[in-house]
Amino acid sequence: MIDPVRVRYAPSPTGNPHVGNIRTAIFNWLFAKHFGGVFVLRIEDTDQNRKVDGALENILESLRWLELDWDEGPEVGGSYGSYFQSERLEIYKEYSEQLLSSGQAYKCYCSPDRLKEMRDKQQHLKQSIGYDGLCRTEKGRDQAMKLFSSRPVLRFKTPSVGQSTFIDSIRGQVYFENSLMDDFVILKSDGYPTYHMANVIDDHLMGITHVLRADEWLSSGSKHLMLYKAFSWPPPIFAHLPIILGNDRSKLSKRHGAVSILEYRNQGFLPDVMLNFLALLGWSIDDKTEIISRDDLIRQFSIERIGKSGAIFDQEKLEWMNGFYIRTLSTNKLTEIVASFIEKATPIDLRLPVDRKYLQKITPLIQERLKTLSEAPDITEFFFKEELIYDVKELVKVGLNSKEIQSTLPEILRDLQVLDRFEPQSVENLLRSCAEKFNLKPGLLFRCLRLICTGRQVSPPLFETMSVIGRRRCVNRMSAVIKLLSEIDSGR
Repeated sequence: MIDPVRVRYAPSPTGNPHVGNIRTAIFNWLFAKHFGGVFVLRIEDTDQNRKVDGALENILESLRWLELDWDEGPEVGGSYGSYFQSERLEIYKEYSEQLLSSGQAYKCYCSPDRLKEMRDKQQHLKQSIGYDGLCRTEKGRDQAMKLFSSRPVLRFKTPSVGQSTFIDSIRGQVYFENSLMDDFVILKSDGYPTYHMANVIDDHLMGITHVLRADEWLSSGSKHLMLYKAFSWPPPIFAHLPIILGNDRSKLSKRHGAVSILEYRNQGFLPDVMLNFLALLGWSIDDKTEIISRDDLIRQFSIERIGKSGAIFDQEKLEWMNGFYIRTLSTNKLTEIVASFIEKATPIDLRLPVDRKYLQKITPLIQERLKTLSEAPDITEFFFKEELIYDVKELVKVGLNSKEIQSTLPEILRDLQVLDRFEPQSVENLLRSCAEKFNLKPGLLFRCLRLICTGRQVSPPLFETMSVIGRRRCVNRMSAVIKLLSEIDSGR
């Protein structure tokens, strides 16, 4: 293994980072941590037309949320800065002129209209789409300069014969026929380099030893190898990561529910869950281990365990894993997280700090039920309300309109009011004895009381819930339902 290992995550601020992009960051980060190497964050912002406001901040926030700390890059600096490609234009210009002077690149004066007409013709004739090489010769350049007077781009002079080949650490030997490649642009007319040019120069100058990147960049490998060869630089070790697929085995997209990584945070997924889940998209320890701690991921990670086949993004599995992690949290930690979600869900003009002491009693009751933390505000809502609004149809559905229930509710209410200790076991003992005393099926009685006390047919365990809600609220809610049923019976 090369020492020291230096890898990079090089996102473009053209949108919010999605799961595939972040999976690449995770693999690079794990690889660096495993070997005690350096994880570099480089912002590839040369495509000025596609830059999105706030995208850079979201990239940094995503990495911070997942605790993927970078050793060099924005905010932390390093010996190879700047780590923004838009601030390295003079470097790219210098190396572009080097290729131009050595005859390995040339200026192309073809206008956008001419290039479009060329591609349309190639498409109509069912030919390979690519630059036709007009400006490759001096005669052609002179002709294009007179015809189009365009600001030139710089094109790399691709060898017309032979093969470009490299060994990919995941896919083995990869071959490209040079004759099938066109003369690609390395420097645009605005002075900004293309991805290929800037990528190769920066990886070399920043000492990147391994490039772990998405499978979609495999076809670019030949261009990059040609540039490395033109500069007489040794290429890094490449590893192209398997594609992420939806359940229908097509490329993961928004129609599969894929969203930016920060949306998963907002939906209530834990960072360690996303790290664990995304690390298993294309990599594994074995064929059965699914829950892996951060430390174990670092300890076990290797390129050899990355597969070639596409990895399925299973939303149900992600939710299961999130629920598992939620159940491992301490009451104190989960209380703090749930409190933040409840506060965010409350309108700003009504927002008050959640009573942590009261919420600590609620948290153990909902911990087993949560799949995502964003469910917490809805699940806990009835714990915080003084009064509930009841649906008459729901009351009838659970049997609260029956004469047996209506006749016994007032007596159960009186018994609850004088109960010595309003605790789960005491409440359960009382209600079971009431069911026996009034010859009611316990299930029917408990179902009715659940709806009365929570406003819902499904809730956390009834007796524990009643105890946490408290005697006063339970009594008030029972009184309200008794009154409502009486009004319905009287026809009002």
